[in-house]
Amino acid sequence: MREQHFFNLHDMSQGIARTLADGLDARIFPGENVMLSVVHVGPNKSGEVHSHAQEQWGVVLEGSGVRTQDGIEHQVRAGDFWQTPGNVSHGLRAGPDGAVVLDIFSPPRDEYRQTGSGFGD
Repeated sequence: MREQHFFNLHDMSQGIARTLADGLDARIFPGENVMLSVVHVGPNKSGEVHSHAQEQWGVVLEGSGVRTQDGIEHQVRAGDFWQTPGNVSHGLRAGPDGAVVLDIFSPPRDEYRQTGSGFGD
């Protein structure tokens, strides 16, 4: 296997850098049919509630927060995960210790294939 197909969640030099909002920094790993995003969310930081056409799954790897999905708030902590259908509004506010979230998109989001900022184009 080729080394270019192996990554580490904690190596912030890997992936495509994207600042989603103040205190929300992501590393994006695009594939042909799926895209992973490792998001570091600072203590008590949050991004805008938004939606997109892609299906999204999320896993809290570290920390805690409140996941808003379709207008409903859900308390989440390390080990919790969820599925968000396309075009459903969602967002996350981290708890007092911050959070690390692994997001999985299918199909990949075109706007996340290059360095940038924000949740959309």
